[in-house]
Amino acid sequence: MTHTTYREALRAAHHEALTRDPRVFIMGEDVGRYGGSYAVTKGFLDEFGAERIRDTPLSELAFVGAGIGAALGGMRPIVEVMTVNFSLLALDQIVNNAATIRHMSGGQFSIPLVIRMATGAGRQLAAQHSHSLEVWYAHIPGIKVIAPATLEDARGMLAPALADPDPVVIFEHAQLYNLEGELADPPPQVDIAHAAVRRTGTNLTIVTYGGSLPRALAAADELARDGIDAEVIDLRVLRPLDWDTLVASVRRTRRVLVVDEGWKTCSLAAEIMAGLVERAFYDLDAPLARVCTEEVPIPYPKHLEDAALPLPPRIVAAARRLCGQRAAAGS
Repeated sequence: MTHTTYREALRAAHHEALTRDPRVFIMGEDVGRYGGSYAVTKGFLDEFGAERIRDTPLSELAFVGAGIGAALGGMRPIVEVMTVNFSLLALDQIVNNAATIRHMSGGQFSIPLVIRMATGAGRQLAAQHSHSLEVWYAHIPGIKVIAPATLEDARGMLAPALADPDPVVIFEHAQLYNLEGELADPPPQVDIAHAAVRRTGTNLTIVTYGGSLPRALAAADELARDGIDAEVIDLRVLRPLDWDTLVASVRRTRRVLVVDEGWKTCSLAAEIMAGLVERAFYDLDAPLARVCTEEVPIPYPKHLEDAALPLPPRIVAAARRLCGQRAAAGS
């Protein structure tokens, strides 16, 4: 076992990819001389050179388009977008080109492109750098959307993403970069197809992903002291969703709480709730519930930012409401 951080796990995955496959290169704002906005590519420019670690101009539309062209030409580009808010400047390339070229070419062309970006709030960076727009991408056919929330996934998800013949968008919650823990050596292999049960339970299923996973696990620990045994599901893959794992959990616990840092309206939480009603309605003993970010641009002041986000106290309160009779009975 090796003590490491989420950031260093990502860095090790990228280093391995660059070392193993000469077609892999990284491009984006400040990935070279600066070492990446979150230090994931620190030292790579000196080791791999400017041909493979490419600093780009401040134009997401241009360098994501260049990544698509490189993927069409046989390369395996990793495009880093500094934050999800800035990725909106590249939506035309991602939605109208990367996601559609295989379909529009009748299967003649594929786009083996990986796009990484930071997402999420909690760092007092206000509305320009703090939103969670993962559902915008999970809405789009033709791309795969993943959200590593653990050291193992940070270390292991890049390799299968690079091996995928179609575009993969990776969302890294900015509050996870300093997450510390033990990672097996060699690291375990992971997939980009399945959700994971991070905590087993019998009274309630909490469904979440990304930066909300540690919050959900902390809430589950507090609920256990109330006699509520919560199961926690880490989606890991936001498109396509792993309905088999979700439905199996619902049939065990019969209650569901979805925790989603996106806004409630048209959210990923809404899609999960609708899908579970379609697939497991008669397995439910209570209405579905969700905890999302308040419907406001993320505020700058710390106390207002905290009030807007789905932090553990709000998760615990929602779970207690959902399981009130069971909690009172101590079961």
